[in-house]
Amino acid sequence: MRILTGIQPSGKLHWGNYFGAMKSMFDLQAKGEEIFMFIANYHAMTTVRDGATLREMTRDVALDYLACGLDPEKSIVYRQSDVKEVQELAWFLSCLTPMGLLERCHSYKDKMAHGFDATHGLFAYPVLMAADILIMNADLVPVGKDQKQHLEVTRDLAQKFNNAFGEIFKLPDAYIPDSVATIPGTDGQKMSKSYHNAIELFEPNGSIKKKVMGIVTDSKTMEEPKEPEGNSIYELYKLFATPEEVAQMAASFRAGNYGYGHAKKALLEAYHRLFDPFRAKREELAKDPDTLEDILKAGAARARAAAAATMEKVRAAVGL
Repeated sequence: MRILTGIQPSGKLHWGNYFGAMKSMFDLQAKGEEIFMFIANYHAMTTVRDGATLREMTRDVALDYLACGLDPEKSIVYRQSDVKEVQELAWFLSCLTPMGLLERCHSYKDKMAHGFDATHGLFAYPVLMAADILIMNADLVPVGKDQKQHLEVTRDLAQKFNNAFGEIFKLPDAYIPDSVATIPGTDGQKMSKSYHNAIELFEPNGSIKKKVMGIVTDSKTMEEPKEPEGNSIYELYKLFATPEEVAQMAASFRAGNYGYGHAKKALLEAYHRLFDPFRAKREELAKDPDTLEDILKAGAARARAAAAATMEKVRAAVGL
């Protein structure tokens, strides 16, 4: 089964990224599935307007994925911009995309509500996403619940193309593990760099500690019993800790005489237990930029072979 996932290099990756699409992909890799992972630098251009910054952030994403568990011997990792066929397919799909379909996409409306520029690139984002997926003949796409609508757009466009030109594309399915819920940020909203409430994977330890200790809570005193469910600290702790540790924190909250400060320290310890080995690996990888580039070029060659095979069929179908 072929799995495809992508990540924008539009900022530092954070806890929400790891426990969303990243960890889902690593779990599938461990099961022996065929993984295509791309760094979506075309998509990032909707918000990143500096070339040097985009190159640096693209490199950072590659380092983060490789440090956290991506194995280039088992999976294909590549830059979106190294597969030029994606843009060609995006145009073909655009010619079949109803305006109303894009106007209904809640992600675009959400970005507008948060002050993003209303550009064509941002509006047409789901079409390029569809091209990314369909060109690789993906079976499954790990997505967060907030991205499921874009996957539905991909399926709609694949079906429209097939209806018009014959059965070319398979209809991919979303892969949303039941165990992965929306990851809360430091303010209780969904964690997102756009909302300035994210905790980065590899920012300085002092900064991580400051953010964890600054997670917004209610005004209950240490002595008062507290309901753990829905509490941002508890919800984050569940991602890092063992089931036994999670049960103990829940019991402590409900019993009282357990403050938010205690919970925040436990969360910080659980983060370091998981991520300190990843941080060490990332530091080693960063010392060898030539090897990193070789990994990305090798992945791009394999990805382009798959894309070229798809586009040969597509061009013939549309009459080019």
